[in-house]
Amino acid sequence: MIVNRTELVVGRILLIAVVLLTLLPFASMLTAALQSPDRIPNGFAWPTDPHWENFVTAFQLGNIATLMLSSIFIVIVVVPVALLFATLAGYALGNLRIPGGRAVLIGMVIGLTIPFEAIIIPLYYQFTSYGLINTQWAIILPLIGLYMPFSVFWMRAHFIGVPRELSEAARVDGANIWQEFRRIQLPLASPALSALAILLFLWTWNQFLLPLVMVSDPSKRTMAGALGAFQGQYIDTLPLLFAASLIVMLPTVAVYLVFQRQFIKALLQGAVKG
Repeated sequence: MIVNRTELVVGRILLIAVVLLTLLPFASMLTAALQSPDRIPNGFAWPTDPHWENFVTAFQLGNIATLMLSSIFIVIVVVPVALLFATLAGYALGNLRIPGGRAVLIGMVIGLTIPFEAIIIPLYYQFTSYGLINTQWAIILPLIGLYMPFSVFWMRAHFIGVPRELSEAARVDGANIWQEFRRIQLPLASPALSALAILLFLWTWNQFLLPLVMVSDPSKRTMAGALGAFQGQYIDTLPLLFAASLIVMLPTVAVYLVFQRQFIKALLQGAVKG
């Protein structure tokens, strides 16, 4: 397809505009975070005397160091387990075409339509009866279950697009299901797995409502829970709130920047298959 010069220029202008619109809120938050703690930020203006110490103060007041360790623990449990279950289920539904797969698929569709807020209260009473309330497992186990419908759909969409000739050739060569899955299907699924891992990390790291309801100990919540420290005593110190928000957002931005190639590759792979 030939792209003329006008289309190329217009496309670049649109991309620049989108980038500026995306970065503008971050720049606005940064300028607000550098204001004096006793001042209410007003407008988009770089302060004459930037208060970089606001980030240190916000880090200490929000107990971010402890919450970072808690978030890391929750992430390293939730993401691998969710990926494992979603990959196995997606492979079974997309490649093996197991009996009852359509019913499972319908159940996943129903799971996608249920609002998270509608089940959080039943989850609270259920985990209270299990004796897991106010523990990090009250966050980990529900998140794994809540991620399953989307994750299984994501992986099924990949496996259903893999040519069946590859599976048939592997069976002819004497490979069983697990050998085919490990040696052929998993390497081909690496872009989809990478993109899904990024999404699960972002959703888990930024989870706020579930930890707020299920865990009363602030030190066992996620990084997003650090912002709760500024809702009471420090509600008037908006620069510190903006500084804490930037600190909480930093890991997610860093992860996306590092793995953006894999994420875009998975999206393009799905577009080509479609």
